[in-house]
Amino acid sequence: MLQKLNLTHVLFLDIETVPEYPHFDNLDDEEKLLWEQKTTYQRKDEFSPEEFYDRAGIWAEFGKIICISVGYFANKGDIRQFRTTSFHGEEEKLLREFKSLLESHFDRPHHVLCAHNGKEFDFPYIARRMIIHRISLPHKLNLFGKKPWEIPHLDTMELWKFGDYKHYTSLRLMTKILGIPSPKDDIDGSQVRTVYYEEQDIDRIISYCEKDVIAIAQILLRLRNDALLEENEILHV
Repeated sequence: MLQKLNLTHVLFLDIETVPEYPHFDNLDDEEKLLWEQKTTYQRKDEFSPEEFYDRAGIWAEFGKIICISVGYFANKGDIRQFRTTSFHGEEEKLLREFKSLLESHFDRPHHVLCAHNGKEFDFPYIARRMIIHRISLPHKLNLFGKKPWEIPHLDTMELWKFGDYKHYTSLRLMTKILGIPSPKDDIDGSQVRTVYYEEQDIDRIISYCEKDVIAIAQILLRLRNDALLEENEILHV
């Protein structure tokens, strides 16, 4: 049961992704063809492959991670603290730094990773990009041979489904209905590519990503019927 979960054993995370290249024309001919084939179903007849390329960050084969933000509870006596930090910059470097965090501080059997829609997006995306960069997978992302109950992942969207597998609920909707301050008070996911490539404002993206991590932690608290975090309990390190 969630009420029995020790919150200090949970690493909350969120990632921000963009197309691997700024423009469709940066792809070589084979990559353009593969992109066209990969997105045929999603594009249908509404967009050309070039027009659809702005969305390439959704696919690990054609996108890249520009920020991984994490958060964790660190109780100091009777004082509850939630600390957030972010890895950003060149993708291989940030992936290695994230892996180092997992292996140094969140590699015990009782440790779990938590994200919103993480099982469908964040966790497999990170794993795929690590493999592309020839980075060996950390234990918490290597799911080969594990039984479903052995997978150390929590997904707040899955928890909200209560067994309804066709149900999708966005992070923004969940924060609204649960009375949690919205993390989407500046930009949303559809704007990250523009902010990254055109505005070149990585600090704005980091702030957005860390707000999502805080929102995910708040959702888990609400699902446990615990008190929400107050501003003075949140530290950015």
